[in-house]
Amino acid sequence: MIIGPVSEEKPICSAKGCRADAVWVLAWNNPKLHAPERRKTWLACEEHREHLSRFLGVRGFLKDVVPLADWESEAPGDTP
Repeated sequence: MIIGPVSEEKPICSAKGCRADAVWVLAWNNPKLHAPERRKTWLACEEHREHLSRFLGVRGFLKDVVPLADWESEAPGDTP
């Protein structure tokens, strides 16, 4: 489930201290806190995609990794 488009004009990587342009969306949720269909997102540059994916993956949170352009093109026009 895609909640909506990324809101920043020029999205940047979510890795601490990184200011590089984001090219990936990491969709995740914490099953102890979120409904199964809910997706939170982190953005990643090419350099940090694997690190952030691994961080979420070992916790069982990672649900999907999608190119940013695809994520934005699939997002609905209205956010609920």
